[in-house]
Amino acid sequence: MSEIATNRRLILQGALAGVALAGAAGAARADSPPTPKYTRAPNLKDDPFVARTTAGLVRGAPERTVLTFRGIPYGEPTDGANRFMPPKPAKSWAGVRDAYVWGPSAPQVPVERYDVLESWDANFDDWPQSEDCLILNVWTPTLRDGKKRPVLFYLHGGGFHGRSGSRDCFNGANLARIHDVVVVTINQRLNAFGYMYLAHLDPKFADSGSSGTLDSILALQWVRDNIAEFGGDPGSVTIFGQSGGGAKVSALLGSPAAKGLFHKAIVQSGSMLSGMTREQAIALTNGVLANAGLKPGDASQLQTMPAEQLVAAMVKAKGTKLSDRAFGPVVDGRTLPAGPYSPQGPAVSADVPMMIGTARTETTMLLGAADDTVFHLTEADMRKRLGAMMDGAPPAEVDRVVAAFRATRPGATPSDLFFHITTFQRFRSRALAQAEAKFRQGRAPVYTYEIGCGLPPRGDPSSMLVHGGL
Repeated sequence: MSEIATNRRLILQGALAGVALAGAAGAARADSPPTPKYTRAPNLKDDPFVARTTAGLVRGAPERTVLTFRGIPYGEPTDGANRFMPPKPAKSWAGVRDAYVWGPSAPQVPVERYDVLESWDANFDDWPQSEDCLILNVWTPTLRDGKKRPVLFYLHGGGFHGRSGSRDCFNGANLARIHDVVVVTINQRLNAFGYMYLAHLDPKFADSGSSGTLDSILALQWVRDNIAEFGGDPGSVTIFGQSGGGAKVSALLGSPAAKGLFHKAIVQSGSMLSGMTREQAIALTNGVLANAGLKPGDASQLQTMPAEQLVAAMVKAKGTKLSDRAFGPVVDGRTLPAGPYSPQGPAVSADVPMMIGTARTETTMLLGAADDTVFHLTEADMRKRLGAMMDGAPPAEVDRVVAAFRATRPGATPSDLFFHITTFQRFRSRALAQAEAKFRQGRAPVYTYEIGCGLPPRGDPSSMLVHGGL
């Protein structure tokens, strides 16, 4: 059985869940957790479930021998006058706020779902979307025990356009329990809400092209100010993320405003070398304005239109360069001054140790989930598809690439080679370029990895973690 056939078998058996947060698969739904009973006002000295934050008290719940706090607001709602603006810290509340359920996901286009990914996206489409989405979740072994545990701060995938940290597959309970760490996941603004560049139309929107990055920075500031209460060490924060989450990590590494808020970084299958140029961002903005029936002078009206209307304006020109997937951090000279990793690594994070890597065949899922034929390519099919994906490269160039990969994989099938080549094109080459840029700085160590998997003992796919580049 070929390596790709093995990967496909694992994917089809639902082994994708829990990729980024170890052991997350099989988590119970979070909408009905056990509810602690109180007969008096909580006393923080002896109450094991209530934590104090800078905005107020939050009540968590036990889960798999650790404490879980879901849906803690770290920022104000981002609708109305706050839309496209830098985030504001959450307002204080009175009493004890229950932190039992996931907070809303950021507004976005519905997730594309394929049969093989049902376990990954199960129930996601039904979860509420709202511009009151600046929330975070915390898993910790215990509160206020005097220990300083490492903090793992996770940024979810989905590019810069979709998905959410409010998902059962990102449950951090096992990671916190097994490794005695504190895990934090967040939601932040995405797509046009988080990255539409409007600075050329109105100076009040100077930071609009990086609003989503500023959200994650505000969440890191919350960690700095509050995580000790949850048993975490604010001086040992590792940011990590997969696919789009890795790109978000890359953006934070290039942002001066994030300096000092984290101390290590892991980029999983999502190395971002270059942000959007102003010219690219302006073209996208003009397209959204046109789809919304607005002129450049009407940009402020984007703040008052319903969120659903703005989502529709992002995708009205489906199949063109304008789509929700086109948005990302803008090199605005402010939040993202340059690059971040082109042509060189950012000086602001040169002293931050990094780990960077990919899966061996990322595209088995990315391409194979929607098109089963890629698992059964002939030699001619493989070369034709590669030519199209290499911007119409001439046959001689395709032959050269195929020969180079086949030299180290003599037994590979055409589908095997297709997935190895497209993985290198889309993921591995960027990961290596980012690692090389980091290495050239010579200020901190950088480690690279590659995840591969074969059939587990006795053919039990449930024992494997498959990293698919979601």
